[in-house]
Amino acid sequence: MTNLYLQKTYKLAGAAVACAAGLSFLAGGAYAGEPTTGPGIVQDQPADGRFVKVDGGYMVPYTETIPGTDVTFEMVPVPGGEVLIGSPEGEAERGADEGPQVRINVPPFWIGKHEVTWSEYQAFMAMYDAFKKLQLLANNPGKTEGNGSSHDDKMELIKSHAWSGDVEDEWGVDAVTSATPLYDSSFTYEPGDQPEQPAVTMTQFAAKQYTKWISGILGAEYRLPSEAEWEYAARAGTTTAYSFGEDPAQLGEYAWFDENADYQTHPVGTKKPNPWGIYDMHGNVAEWTLDEHREETYTGLGEGPVDAWDAVCWPTKVFPRVIRGGSWLDAASLLRSAARQKSEEMEWKLKDPNIPKSPWWFTEEPATGVGMRVVRPLKPMSGEDKRRVWDADVEDIRQDLEDRMREGRGAMGMATKLLPEAMKAAEELDSGS
Repeated sequence: MTNLYLQKTYKLAGAAVACAAGLSFLAGGAYAGEPTTGPGIVQDQPADGRFVKVDGGYMVPYTETIPGTDVTFEMVPVPGGEVLIGSPEGEAERGADEGPQVRINVPPFWIGKHEVTWSEYQAFMAMYDAFKKLQLLANNPGKTEGNGSSHDDKMELIKSHAWSGDVEDEWGVDAVTSATPLYDSSFTYEPGDQPEQPAVTMTQFAAKQYTKWISGILGAEYRLPSEAEWEYAARAGTTTAYSFGEDPAQLGEYAWFDENADYQTHPVGTKKPNPWGIYDMHGNVAEWTLDEHREETYTGLGEGPVDAWDAVCWPTKVFPRVIRGGSWLDAASLLRSAARQKSEEMEWKLKDPNIPKSPWWFTEEPATGVGMRVVRPLKPMSGEDKRRVWDADVEDIRQDLEDRMREGRGAMGMATKLLPEAMKAAEELDSGS
């Protein structure tokens, strides 16, 4: 099979070496391109507010609107610099996997001011029905009425964004699968389903597909943060257990956790931010990173300094993967800047009746405290790195996807800046307008 989307031929043979030795096997890493253009870059130094000086201008905060909706999200700039990740041996409640500490060089990037909310993630969930409609119309053009150039243009737009339904087809870098409808929405939404509450229970693969979708329709490059990038942003220049100091007695001013959350998530941004203006890096929901979790990750990196992209522990198996920040379910110690948590696979899907289990959703309580936050690197990623940060990265996930798509239990489409227009065309043709 040569399906480019499912990437059955995409091998990470060097990933284990890269994780153990701290060496990226991709020349140039994620930052090989020229500085990015687009939102968040201005030529003149701002008179006030937060900004980061870079070659060619200044990185500034910006707001994006998800096309076809009134949903927005905010990004804030993070300066490049060096960070000592992990915790010192004397830190209270230190985990065995938090050391030895390693110095990491981190290039500039933007990070979500808040965690991804339900209003944002449900816009992605809506793609399931939208992709199904595109596929239906593209494969059954007789279902629509009309002729002339306008009708033909709409059909061409639809076909260019629809999946044929054949898993043997070759797909390019824009192909995205949408999260399937929830098996039991009462479970997922139990800790909160309001628009400004953080989205939870998505798998890391689903989180990666969200970043691919939002990248495609906005024409920018969003992804999950690496573990090192996440800790760098969480610390925000501090070296203490928390971004506000050492005393967990102050945590209630900055975070929702087991002592004050009242068994639910809370609207993002309702506690104090860290020194770089980023909210909820401690608590509310723990956040996915790109990395596989290994107890000895930091030992393999050496003392450093190591470039952030070279420090990524690229996954070679479905689990465990690193989640950071702690959640509304967790004790204060798990909200420390250096605290590392790891995902489970089967234990988090025990109630999932599907065979194979869903690659998009978890069904057990620890996952009701797991969400996501996006970052956008200053410099564009290579094509190889885009596949690494967006697509299925191990054979088990690829096979589950392939089986589900073959059985009609998944939806796929092309995420480009023209996708909203293709969806609009599908609605118009389907309604006969």
